[in-house]
Amino acid sequence: MTATTGLHCLVTGATGYIGGRLVPELLDAGHRVRCLARSPEKLRDHPWAGRAETVRGDVTDAESVAAALRGIDVAYYLVHALGAGSGFEDRDRTAARIFAEQARAAGVGRIVYLGGLTPAGIPVRELSPHLRSRAEVGEILLGSGVPTTVLRAAVIIGSGSASFEMLRYLTERLPVMVTPSWVGTRVQPIAVRDVLRYLVGSAAMPPEVSRAFDIGGPDVLTYEEMMRRYASVAELPHRLILRVPMLTPRLSSHWIGLVTPVPRALARPLAESLRHEVVCAEHDIARYVPDPPGAPIGVDRAVSLALRKVREADVATRWSSASLPGAPSDPLPTDPDWAGGSLYTDRRERAVDASPAALWRVVEGIGGENGWYSFPLAWAVRGWLDRLAGGVGIRRGRRDASRLRVGDSLDFWRVEAIEPGRLLRLRAEMRLPGLAWLEMCADPVSPSPRDGDRGGAVQGARYRQRALFHPHGLLGHLYWWSVSPFHAVVFGGMARNIARAAHRLDEEAAAHPAPVSASGRGPSAEVSDDSRPPGPDAERENP
Repeated sequence: MTATTGLHCLVTGATGYIGGRLVPELLDAGHRVRCLARSPEKLRDHPWAGRAETVRGDVTDAESVAAALRGIDVAYYLVHALGAGSGFEDRDRTAARIFAEQARAAGVGRIVYLGGLTPAGIPVRELSPHLRSRAEVGEILLGSGVPTTVLRAAVIIGSGSASFEMLRYLTERLPVMVTPSWVGTRVQPIAVRDVLRYLVGSAAMPPEVSRAFDIGGPDVLTYEEMMRRYASVAELPHRLILRVPMLTPRLSSHWIGLVTPVPRALARPLAESLRHEVVCAEHDIARYVPDPPGAPIGVDRAVSLALRKVREADVATRWSSASLPGAPSDPLPTDPDWAGGSLYTDRRERAVDASPAALWRVVEGIGGENGWYSFPLAWAVRGWLDRLAGGVGIRRGRRDASRLRVGDSLDFWRVEAIEPGRLLRLRAEMRLPGLAWLEMCADPVSPSPRDGDRGGAVQGARYRQRALFHPHGLLGHLYWWSVSPFHAVVFGGMARNIARAAHRLDEEAAAHPAPVSASGRGPSAEVSDDSRPPGPDAERENP
């Protein structure tokens, strides 16, 4: 084993935005990786899943942390309670202390932590709660007795990051912006590629180094300048920006929540962190992780790279990759030991005049820009009501336009289970007086003759759909019965239109066969946007 390769690394927060991108970087650098996750199944479908070890555990559970740290050389602590509501500082503090104690007991060689860049000259007590908590976590880890690297970053620019999504939607959707005063605050953003490079490089720091490092890109600019630079790179018309001093971080979070997919609970700490100037005071990290030519990456190139990933639908992780704090974790209704009391179910089933493969493409492509195949106004209104109640709303969209994996956010749902070609189960993350799931299945049926000029016998499919709701208290029961009259339109229309979309997809495939690759073994590797399942707007049934 050398000083730079072959280390055994533990990554906490691997289901999150940075952690999910760090794991393959460590693997490609020659390290072995173990991931600690509360729900290991969420990592099952990542491209790197077969190369990394995954163990179940929680950073607030000392026993599971101790087991995960056994035999580890470098431990990455990438857990934050961002947007977790009241009491998050206590949870962050408790988790950091447990991790620090268990890392020391396990003989870990180094802890690496990604925190927030704090403004110079501002007392810790005057910082926003989330910046204050991140600073405290860094101090706890530095005091662990284990050599520790604390990387402190401000705004991270990368496809799918919360900061980038906030910047993108604010700039693209509002040609004229009424903005809070913090848009005039200077910040030093950093490209996600540089963040990952520093994280990977920190594994090989000498044992005598135990300190915090400021990390940032080469540009120092105001948030307003960042929006103008984004507009320029994205080739948008000039944006008119008007500052309104009375917009507090709380009011700003409501404003951001209305305009962007970032929910209010996450927007507020992001806005609060911009109240003070966050500029790097040093670049000492370069002594231990030298900058290659062209790095650190500037704002314009970082935005360009992120936009290219978004447009190519090649976003590896998103800010919504991590589960919402307090998200439901009760047993599934399909579990043998389900004993959750009342369980309301809406079932729909239809024979589909299409192949199971075509039906599955429609099912897996649901949500985001493709919509939900029924009564779009009802879905939009439900999303707005959820946003007003402080929920995530329906605008989180999809990480990938046609492929899903366990743990993906999908509008106001999260993928809880997926059996490729057969089953998709979503768990609701909207504000509800209970727990809710939506399950869709594509089942093959025996071959049967089909009318039409194609002739012959083809394999058909059967579409099965279940909406399940486990009410909490009287309010939950009242909620179900108040919305059940609309189920025939919403869920019934969904089943009908999904079946029609699958049939149309099969017909289009027959009329325009996919090109065969040079190997003669199937479709070519290059797939156009026409490969997406048809959205509900292509053939919408009037409810």
